[in-house]
Amino acid sequence: MQETTPLTAQQAQLLSQLVQGLSTEQLAWVRGFLAGINHSVKQAGTQAPAATASAAAPQLTILYGSQTGHAQEVAEHAKARAVAAGFKVDLFAMGDYKASRLKNDKLLLVAVSTQGEGEPPDDARDFYEFLHGEKAPKLQGTRFAVLGLGDSSYEKFCQAGKDFDTRLAALGAERLVNRVDSDVDYDAPAERWIEEAVEALKRVAAPATAGAGNATGDGFSLAALASGVAPAAAASQYSRKHPFEATVLENIKLSGRGSSKEVHHVELSLESSGLTYEPGDALGVVVKNDDTLVDDLIDTLALDPQATTTTQDSTLTLRDAFLRAYDITTLSRAFLEKYAALAESTELKALLAVGNEAALRDYLYGRDVLDVVRQFPARKVKAAEFVGTLRTLQPRLYSIASSLAANPEAVHITVGAVRYDSHGRARRGVASTYLADIAREGETVPVYIEANRNFKLPGDTNAPVIMIGPGTGIAPFRAFVEERQALDAPGKNWLFFGDRNFRTDFLYQREWQRYVKDGALNKIDLAFSRDTEDKVYVQHRMREQGKELYAWLQEGAHLYVCGDADQMARDVNTALVDIVAEHGGLAADAAAEYVKTLQREKRYQRDVY
Repeated sequence: MQETTPLTAQQAQLLSQLVQGLSTEQLAWVRGFLAGINHSVKQAGTQAPAATASAAAPQLTILYGSQTGHAQEVAEHAKARAVAAGFKVDLFAMGDYKASRLKNDKLLLVAVSTQGEGEPPDDARDFYEFLHGEKAPKLQGTRFAVLGLGDSSYEKFCQAGKDFDTRLAALGAERLVNRVDSDVDYDAPAERWIEEAVEALKRVAAPATAGAGNATGDGFSLAALASGVAPAAAASQYSRKHPFEATVLENIKLSGRGSSKEVHHVELSLESSGLTYEPGDALGVVVKNDDTLVDDLIDTLALDPQATTTTQDSTLTLRDAFLRAYDITTLSRAFLEKYAALAESTELKALLAVGNEAALRDYLYGRDVLDVVRQFPARKVKAAEFVGTLRTLQPRLYSIASSLAANPEAVHITVGAVRYDSHGRARRGVASTYLADIAREGETVPVYIEANRNFKLPGDTNAPVIMIGPGTGIAPFRAFVEERQALDAPGKNWLFFGDRNFRTDFLYQREWQRYVKDGALNKIDLAFSRDTEDKVYVQHRMREQGKELYAWLQEGAHLYVCGDADQMARDVNTALVDIVAEHGGLAADAAAEYVKTLQREKRYQRDVY
């Protein structure tokens, strides 16, 4: 095998300068591309394949359905690996994919997340419905692979991925590899899925991908680049794995005295980080578990807190691992299944039996890991065995409540502290109470930026904007209005906000009043559900203003919704369809199609959770 030539200092410096200017998405693509080349080098034992696909390269289509951007990130990485392996690749968001070409796409990779009650993301709904409808083509001769992204604490874990996988097979397509259902810590399973899928693709298209040429040149090899410079460059970028320690500038309680809620406005410094964001993006907060909860869990398990355990990234004491590395608050079927085997509990196994879903759902609600180990004690459990039942503690995402144009080198978030009693114990939200209680002025919080490609202001600054955000769902709209004002955007702005009580829960009240006075906010409609005998919510205010709301849509307005997915977002969507039907003079089906068209045109966007 030909030896690779190491990068010179000058070449490494040049590459570092090039990488520094890349966005997170571009950097992910480069890393995946280089990783694919390096993998091919190791597999073949020869020089790296050509960096660009030849005219005879086999065609691969990659589709993603993504609500927050994770599935898109995986799809972009898969594309880079496939290109490095010699494929010609078309990458589409499902909302941009022309379904008519499906019958001709013979090699297909699908990465899709699940939201709500097992539903596909907003940008995947049309394709999902087409695929499950009568117009879907027969797909004999098509090879495919599906990656599902989800959260195992939800009953319908990765349901959208399961549905796509089942339906593609039912239409006659053949699996390249088995479907993978990835939990919130999706990095490792997604990487394995990409590697296995690309290897399967190479076997299927072996004649076309064989004999790729030399990708080395100018005195250094791409294989050396992949194994050396790319990871170093990536490590210099703040991310989920390498967060920035942001200093807290301000932590103000927004909710008034007597409120049934506790909401904080937190400002953090991004000075010297190089981190940037756009309105609509989220701030990822790397959290830690409550000290008392950790100590109680270790004590109940009769384990040594100073014993060491190895995580994905490092070796920690058991106490530090429970504090920072593992999720000990969110229960899931996956945890209970592993722990039931460890504890040899027939009672717990019975709870997990097929047909007992309702009882299991009730049990999971309002409990955590400590509740389980107290109720179903395991004898002489070893630390490594118990750690193997847990999943990784994930960062928490908060919609950014500020505009970088208005607040250079700073970021603001709106945090609703979660505190409640359940099953005889006081409960605390992992991230929300950490931010409310510990993130005081001068302290630091590990953070990173999570881009939200599906929740963006219109590129046309003249376009009207309608914002619907009850409770802490107001956060991104504070950023929207700040941005529009900072850029002197001439487009009209209309806000619908709701909460429990006007006196205690009108979040950012003075700011909204100032924006109305300054003309930055043209209309504001408020709904405070507990101030009136009949509860009034934002969807009721929408209906009251239906005629004008429809007129704004006809003028080209973009409509945004942020907040609770289970109830609020559904009610708002129903109200929107009814408004279009009434004031547009359309039948129910035509009104629903009008709303779907708004979504396809990116004029109706939702950030719901």
